[in-house]
Amino acid sequence: MNQQEVVATYLIETPHSLEHAAAVIAGEQSSGTFVSVPGETNELKERFSAQVRSIEALETVDAPSLPGSKAPRDNASRTRYRRARVVIAFPLHNFGPSIPALLATVAGNLYELQELSGCRLEDVELPPAFAQRYPGPGFGIEGTRRLANVHGRPLIGTIVKPSIGLSTESLSKLVGELARAGLDFIKDDELHADPLYAPFEERVRAATGEIERSADETGRKTMYAFNISGDVDHMLRAHDLVWKLGGTCVMVNVNSVGFAALAHVRRHCQLPIHGHRANFGAMARHPLLGIGFDAYQKICRLAGVDHLHVGGFNSKFYESNDEVGASIRACLTPMFGDYRAMPVLSSAQWAATALPIYAATRTIDVFHLAGGGIIAHPGGTAAGVRSMQQGWEAALAGTSLEDYAKTRPELAAAIEKFGGRA
Repeated sequence: MNQQEVVATYLIETPHSLEHAAAVIAGEQSSGTFVSVPGETNELKERFSAQVRSIEALETVDAPSLPGSKAPRDNASRTRYRRARVVIAFPLHNFGPSIPALLATVAGNLYELQELSGCRLEDVELPPAFAQRYPGPGFGIEGTRRLANVHGRPLIGTIVKPSIGLSTESLSKLVGELARAGLDFIKDDELHADPLYAPFEERVRAATGEIERSADETGRKTMYAFNISGDVDHMLRAHDLVWKLGGTCVMVNVNSVGFAALAHVRRHCQLPIHGHRANFGAMARHPLLGIGFDAYQKICRLAGVDHLHVGGFNSKFYESNDEVGASIRACLTPMFGDYRAMPVLSSAQWAATALPIYAATRTIDVFHLAGGGIIAHPGGTAAGVRSMQQGWEAALAGTSLEDYAKTRPELAAAIEKFGGRA
């Protein structure tokens, strides 16, 4: 790869020729506009124009995927829509190593172009200049494991429910119970913020106090990701409070605060950043619109997340297990050395989902979060935690869940309770 360019891969659909549509994208997002303007010299175009590197023709369909496209006038009555994978290289000197400028270039006005009836940014390759500006994950996988003191297996965790949160008193009680049950990790729900009924500072003091008391009793300190998402000044103050009180993780809703705000927090941060991708479906659910996870997770890692949500196996969300498995592998693929992030699985998870996760990915470098799969276990929270651990033990041993459960009552009870959900 040329170290002075950004290479973007798109899935497009168009009623025009593939070559024309690709050229329109390259021109619109670099040196061109819909009509020549003064100063748009051949020399300028040669220096600043994006270059179409390849076009891989795919299928042709009869109807457009998205509204608003216009076919060539001489072909409007017999329009068909061609799909292709297109690779375009953008000169780095057009915008420099800036995440906001990068996104405006590779994922900007091209989505509105009438020549396109579908457009999705699938992947992006970045030159080393971005790593020189953005330090990436501050802790990553190894740093997270060291702080959580969990090695040789996935981190087992849960989410504070109900989603809107708990009173400070109820939260304190729940955190104490979870921490004493041997849970590795707890996180705020993405809806938790700084509500009047349970102000952020009160919640942090209550939770960290219980975690410290539990650690004194058990010798293990549960990691808690406090949701600091908000305006930038709030996020910096909230991080400092968590750090001062001995907390070991903060959470940021990446799409709510924006990549530039995330990168600013990363430079200030002394703790791992747990990246939540709420609103990702709005940019990725349609297969011919928005930004795919391969491209998205690279920008998240560059901006500084240490952990990133990827969906869940057999979950309540739209992504298939194959897609979630691919997302896990993407987060763990090295970029700029060790800019790797720990994938986070959640949504309708319980002990049994450990087996398909491991079968598909062969990795233990994941967070496996279960809400009801732990807290609703018939034997109580501690038994729910143990059942999750046993699910992973079965996966790593290559044995069936049912066989492993024969001598493990916590896992057997989980199968009886949640068995229809796997």
